[in-house]
Amino acid sequence: MMITAIQNPAPLYLGLMSGTSIDGIDAALVRINANAIPPCKLVAAQTSAWEPNLRTTLLELSQGQNTASLDQLGWLDAQVGLALAAAANALIAKTGVKHTQIRAIGSHGQTVRHRPLGDLPFTWQLGDAHRITELTGITTVADFRRRDIAAGGQGAPLMPAFHLAMLGSPTENRAVLNLGGIANLTLIPVTGPVLGFDTGPANALLDSWYQRHHHGTFDQNGEFAARGRINQQLLARLLADPWFTLPPPKSTGREQFHLNWVTKQLQPAPPSPADVQATLLELTAVTVADALLRQQPKTHRLMICGGGAHNPVLMARLAAHLPNVAVESIHTYGLDPDYLEAMGFAWLAAQILDGQPGNLPSVTGARGLRLLGAIHPA
Repeated sequence: MMITAIQNPAPLYLGLMSGTSIDGIDAALVRINANAIPPCKLVAAQTSAWEPNLRTTLLELSQGQNTASLDQLGWLDAQVGLALAAAANALIAKTGVKHTQIRAIGSHGQTVRHRPLGDLPFTWQLGDAHRITELTGITTVADFRRRDIAAGGQGAPLMPAFHLAMLGSPTENRAVLNLGGIANLTLIPVTGPVLGFDTGPANALLDSWYQRHHHGTFDQNGEFAARGRINQQLLARLLADPWFTLPPPKSTGREQFHLNWVTKQLQPAPPSPADVQATLLELTAVTVADALLRQQPKTHRLMICGGGAHNPVLMARLAAHLPNVAVESIHTYGLDPDYLEAMGFAWLAAQILDGQPGNLPSVTGARGLRLLGAIHPA
């Protein structure tokens, strides 16, 4: 956890994020000054663990392995809300900041289903924001994705507008890559519209496969993958999934890329577990590099955040596939790669409270700019 002195008069916001890996609740306390460059400064941050049984249930639900009843879904929504409120209060207690000093909480919630295509697209994030407001005494903004979907968009990714505000450059074409459970890419050219889309699986598959063969939760430093060899036949079968050929805008989640999706491709001669891990890592690197080279071939810099930024094997494979691009962690720019998304949802809360849009139609495909989120006043 990091804490810095709080003297700046710019208002405080708190962002809460739990991604598709469901590996913890990230909480970030942020000062936001819309007129500053960059507009957000991280004051403090920490990650709270999910209760193990609740995490297991959420993972099963997000992968379609659990057909929960309405009663169970209502209970889960309440439980996730309680967990999010506890994460916010825990961070506030450690900083010494008063609850009344925080203008708002921006809570992403926990995605359990994301269906942006079809006759009636929808997305669903659990985490009762009324309970967050009640237990923190702080105005809470939540449910950020559904307005964009109602406006004809994908509802994701939502971070590109924040990436533009924080990391845009007037002199070089940049890209921001979030390596969370799913990999998503933001393309920020010097001129022209910002693009953003999911490129495919990242830590969600790597973590799930690692957990099947080890007691730990993730492949520390990519060591398990480094012991394996890339299986080109398996890689080709995985890359044959039609989703990878869809043009942007596009988004995905665990309902598309999960362990059953992998195991169906392992026959008739399954590779060793380490070889599968190496191949899944290569799948992430290949799909990211292919998407970047197709959509913004003259990229100067790829700036990486999320848990994958700590995986030197994955970072090396990305650099190998992108020899003419500077591949680096956003830590190089004084930003914490683990908390950029939580910061982003604090920023989205500030956007709607200030009457500013939070989406980019060039990214999501929505019919226009929209105010994102539902406000739950304290």
